[in-house]
Amino acid sequence: MPSLSQSLDAWTGEAGARLADADTTARVDSVGRIESVGDGIARVSGLADARAGEVLLFPGDVAALAEDLDEDTIGCVLLGDSSHLMAGDRVRGSGQILSVPVGEGVLGRVLDPLGRPLDDGPAVAAERLDPVERPAPPIAARAAVTEAMATGTLVVDALFPLGRGQRELIIGDRATGKTAIAVDAILNQTGGDVVCVYIAIGQKSSSVREVVEAVRRGGAGAHTLFVVAPSDAAPGLQWLAPFAGFTMAEYFRDSGRHALVIVDDLTKHAAIHRQLSLLLRRPPGREAYPGDVFYLHARLLERAAKLTAALGGGSLTALPIAETQAGNLSAYIPTNLISITDGQICLDAKLFHEGQKPAVDVGRSVSRVGGKTQPGPLRTLAESLRLDYAQFLELEAFTRFGGMVDARTARAVDHGRRMRALLAQPRLAPQPLALQVAALLALTEGLLDSLPLERIPAFRATLAGAVAGIDPAARDRLMDAVRQALATGGK
Repeated sequence: MPSLSQSLDAWTGEAGARLADADTTARVDSVGRIESVGDGIARVSGLADARAGEVLLFPGDVAALAEDLDEDTIGCVLLGDSSHLMAGDRVRGSGQILSVPVGEGVLGRVLDPLGRPLDDGPAVAAERLDPVERPAPPIAARAAVTEAMATGTLVVDALFPLGRGQRELIIGDRATGKTAIAVDAILNQTGGDVVCVYIAIGQKSSSVREVVEAVRRGGAGAHTLFVVAPSDAAPGLQWLAPFAGFTMAEYFRDSGRHALVIVDDLTKHAAIHRQLSLLLRRPPGREAYPGDVFYLHARLLERAAKLTAALGGGSLTALPIAETQAGNLSAYIPTNLISITDGQICLDAKLFHEGQKPAVDVGRSVSRVGGKTQPGPLRTLAESLRLDYAQFLELEAFTRFGGMVDARTARAVDHGRRMRALLAQPRLAPQPLALQVAALLALTEGLLDSLPLERIPAFRATLAGAVAGIDPAARDRLMDAVRQALATGGK
């Protein structure tokens, strides 16, 4: 049995070893207290060293962003449930800015704006953490937009083509098919080299679930990331969602790859920004929006770019969505977004309810960049299509008065109706380039003029199988496929 002195020596040795391994460096924690909390924001005092944009840590693992630095208090935007927080609770400063996980591990996942899984899967295997607020590439780092970004929607790819690195606004009234065009653009990238990011802001959970399921059914789920902040999420998370999604997409752009970002939608994002700004007692401006609402979306969308070859040649294409009221494009947020982006695809509620889907308003839509990237065969066939379609709409309106029309006008109207029927397209059915070229080839050659209007959908379905695997530049083979489709689907 060991003596008392031996036991003391052993205990002293163990204690010394533990002390030698202990971290004895001094650590200073910045601690404050909640002055008031509610409606997604909090006022905090006692954090004199906090910086704008710093992450503050609240009880219950709730994070917040320090937004307004007043003389005595800090206005914070909460990024989680605040129902358990009370005045007097302690708040700690982290000394860090907000970052999100990036890397290959985010693909195929459904995440919240903080990178936390919403799909019951494991934690994201991140390659690194990147800040959500990043500067846009400078002019010297940008290259010309030279590569096409095919959406699979014929009326868009033929009349308003997009390029990789472009920002094209999709705008229209509620329930006019805006999200459907965006989802078709994602599905059209299946098997390609484009990574897709779908950002849902303030949407119903059921609507988001439908989009996720449609993308996965279409085979595009493996190369698509979903960043979701539904309508019941904290306002701070909804505000953060597009910035987090862009940061995750920029990882692929900066590594020399190509990314497509859908933001659904920025009208709700602007409303959340207004709500938080008013609660933080910032001065309101037009329609109660704060003065920085233009800068809010400009600094976000400017991050879409085509990089130079020296920087890898990657690209980030943005398709933001905005909602209008009664087709009013002159409202505050729509005019802001139109002035920021490189064109807009306008959807018309009247066309939608008449059954013309996608309900693209040809007269008010435009693409200011992508026309130079349009594939040669498609550009040749679509060269006069927009003008012909506009003239047809004018002639059709004239003939509705019931007056006598000459044979030439009647033929032009009949041809225009087939043009409109050919540009119609079911949702979740993107068209490959060869099918688009073949359809326009049949139209321009007048092969559809003798086909009854009600047979055009059947012709188009038959044509899809006939042109599979044919090079769009092989005009003769495409013409043979068109005649074959007319002989079968046109009966």
